[in-house]
Formats: sequence, structure tokens, C-alpha cells
Amino acid sequence: MRVELNRFRIKRGKSDRVDEWMKTLNDRRNECLATLERERMYVEVIFRERTSEDEFLYWFSIQGEDAEPIQTSAHAIDRTHLEFWAECIDSEYGPRECDPQLVLLQKGVAQAIGWEGG
Repeated sequence: MRVELNRFRIKRGKSDRVDEWMKTLNDRRNECLATLERERMYVEVIFRERTSEDEFLYWFSIQGEDAEPIQTSAHAIDRTHLEFWAECIDSEYGPRECDPQLVLLQKGVAQAIGWEGG
């Protein structure tokens, strides 16, 4: 099981496109949900931060180890997602990964996803 929090910087001048990206994902929520099983994605949350100089997207996820990558997906929404990503995410900045220090899951949730982390 992977528990991750990653931060990605948005390219300057792409804030409006990120608005469109997040609106697209929210408007096509059912399509997004349909991709989760093949990705072994149990939880996926996207946060946004705006500072005085930069803007960031954060991805929090709990995902199974044997997940299929988004790049091999047959789902149209995944292709749309990757197109927005390529346009809006500053790849030179790279992801900033945070190391989980504590993971607490209610017993029933842990059992449902096969969590053995305690």
C-alpha cells in the first residue's frame, strides 16, 4: 500500500487552465471514479495552494502497490487529465514528496482496502 502526498508547481500563467482542469475533473466525476479500480486507488484528493509568488497542486492518495499507471489507461478522462498535466505542471520543478509519519485508518476502512500497516 502506498500513502503519498506530492506537491507540484503550476506553470506561471496557467492558473485559468488549472481552473478548467479541476472543473473538468469535477464535471466528469463519474468517469474519474471509473478509473480508480484499475489504478487500485482507494483515496485520491487534489488540493490547491496559492502563495504570493507561486501556485501548487497537491495530490494525496492511498493506492495499492500493483496499480496500473495512468499512461496505459483506456479511459478518455485519463488522456484529458494527462493533457492538462503536460500543459500546466512545471516539470522542471519536479514533484516534492512528503514522507508520511503517521497513518490512521478506521478498522473497517483498513480491512476493506487490505491495509496491514497497523
